[in-house]
Amino acid sequence: MNLNQRQIQLIYFVLLAACFMPFMSPALALLIGIGLSLLGLKHQKMSSFTAIVLQASIVLMGFGMNLSQVVQASKSGFEITAVSVIATISLGLLLGKLLKVDHKISVLIAAGTAICGGSAIAALAPVIKARNFQISFSLIVVFVLNALALLLFPMIGHFFHLSQEAFGYWAAIAIHDTSSVVGAGASYGAKALEIATTVKLTRALWIIPVSVAFAFIDRKNEKGKIKIPWFIGLFVLALLFAHFVPQMQDTFGHLNWLGKRGMVVALLLIGSNISIADSKQAGLKSFVLGIVLWFSIATLSFLAIQHHLINY
Repeated sequence: MNLNQRQIQLIYFVLLAACFMPFMSPALALLIGIGLSLLGLKHQKMSSFTAIVLQASIVLMGFGMNLSQVVQASKSGFEITAVSVIATISLGLLLGKLLKVDHKISVLIAAGTAICGGSAIAALAPVIKARNFQISFSLIVVFVLNALALLLFPMIGHFFHLSQEAFGYWAAIAIHDTSSVVGAGASYGAKALEIATTVKLTRALWIIPVSVAFAFIDRKNEKGKIKIPWFIGLFVLALLFAHFVPQMQDTFGHLNWLGKRGMVVALLLIGSNISIADSKQAGLKSFVLGIVLWFSIATLSFLAIQHHLINY
């Protein structure tokens, strides 16, 4: 499209404002961004802020987590989440090598599947210095599978007559994003929702050690220097501050909302900055990796629950 920079800037201004509206979901923002890119409507100055918006959003979302619930969840679900997170990331990296998928895409898809979908990808992307097309494709894979899980998991649970407790654990382990875990749990029953949310909370906290671990792994690219992701430290501080200053809960709620909306803004910018040439680098194998990894973890965790290898 032949538009001047002023017209393009206006389009971006309208879309960025729309990111703060309830109807604009993370997946929709990413797709709109990709559409802008395909139409040749890129705003280079805005795209340069993508990394800082991502990191700031992660920090702000820390204000929305309840430390007491985190501690309680850790007592009941730590072992389960530890095994599932480590196993999923390890399997994802192995499958990535076997399928010859871009290494950083493999890392992001594995982390997104293992921890909490788009949030984990957004947190880890700046740590491993992922490029926009690597982030975009990882997010697309996770978003598509996440949407399928929201629809399929309750149906499968009812078909196999899973108890609410069993379904809650299965959903928390095998569904990517927290929102879909909550949605699936709520549709299955109150007890399923309670367990799914609690275990998922513990799983989401693995963003911290996984990000730090990959910062250490990536040190070879920095001539031996280890760069700890600063925003992860601020995320922990936000979590602690929200716990020790309870009288500011209303403010923390607003900051958490701003973080979630900031994530939507970042996804719009990420999508708008990819190119067809970059897209070809990702290829179909990225989707194969995501599908195989998700199916493997969902199946293994389901069998473990069916054979009572997971206590609930």
